Amino acid sequence: MTSTDQQPLGSPFSATSTAHDITAGLDLSGKSAVVTGGYSGLGLETTRALTAAGAHVIVPARRPETARAALADVKSCEVVPMDLADLDSVRAAAAWISDSLTRIDLLMAVAGVMATPERHVGPGWESQLAANHLGHFALVCELYPLLAADGARVVVNSSAGHTLTGIRWHDPHFRTGYDKWLAYGQAKTANALFAVHLDALGSGDGVRAFALHPGKIITGLQREMALQEQIDRGWVDEHGNVIGADFKTPAQGAATGLWAATSPLLDDRGGLYLEDCDIAGISAAQAPMDDGGVRAYAVDPDSAARLWDLSVAATGATPIPR
Repeated sequence: MTSTDQQPLGSPFSATSTAHDITAGLDLSGKSAVVTGGYSGLGLETTRALTAAGAHVIVPARRPETARAALADVKSCEVVPMDLADLDSVRAAAAWISDSLTRIDLLMAVAGVMATPERHVGPGWESQLAANHLGHFALVCELYPLLAADGARVVVNSSAGHTLTGIRWHDPHFRTGYDKWLAYGQAKTANALFAVHLDALGSGDGVRAFALHPGKIITGLQREMALQEQIDRGWVDEHGNVIGADFKTPAQGAATGLWAATSPLLDDRGGLYLEDCDIAGISAAQAPMDDGGVRAYAVDPDSAARLWDLSVAATGATPIPR
């Protein structure tokens, strides 16, 4: 991927497209997918769309009983317990998936947390970086043989929140003071950089990776934010009804990820950041978050390689051959 690749290509879909629009007429029979967080919000919309198109979907879930209840009416779907912030749990889920499938065609990293109170997990990792990036990183590394078996697409939900900060190389785990929004921004930058280097390593095996901004959507992602904070930001009214400008429905929010996973326009491409069902352009360093685009630091190959090495060292994940 080069910066010249990071520009819109003229997709027939847009910000208003829905999950159904993307998968209408699509036949995914015989395809296997893994969708983290695939039982609520954007993940649930994604699971429903993939299974409706014929795919078999495995949903790793931190709350497996809740997931099974949410997916009770969804055919060709299985739930496996997994907590992204617990590496033993991630490895156990990866082992179960590896015993169940011979290949993975799509891996959708949809699960995430946002603006949470300060928490440290495992060996002292900042919890948003752990759940949003390190857990997904370990899962993909453990499942890589299945991804490489027939050239999978890996789609990672990032966010416009990446514009808040690059990787805090000096203190990625906020040991010297915590800011919940900078922690979220760093984790979302990590998601984008993860896709860049995964694609660089995996493209020879046919594994292509993409990161994306799904848009502004009110889902369970905001569950640890007080209602008053959401009101003050102009997102919702005092009853929790969405009033913010340009907010998408969950069905619209899932569309870009499904487009990334299935569009033939992205054949032979990868390592790109997407938004509104198209490739995003590079945004200026001081451009407002809501103007769209991706910061250059979030798709920088050198930073992506540096983060990859840091993540391998942190997680002890099985390295992907270079």
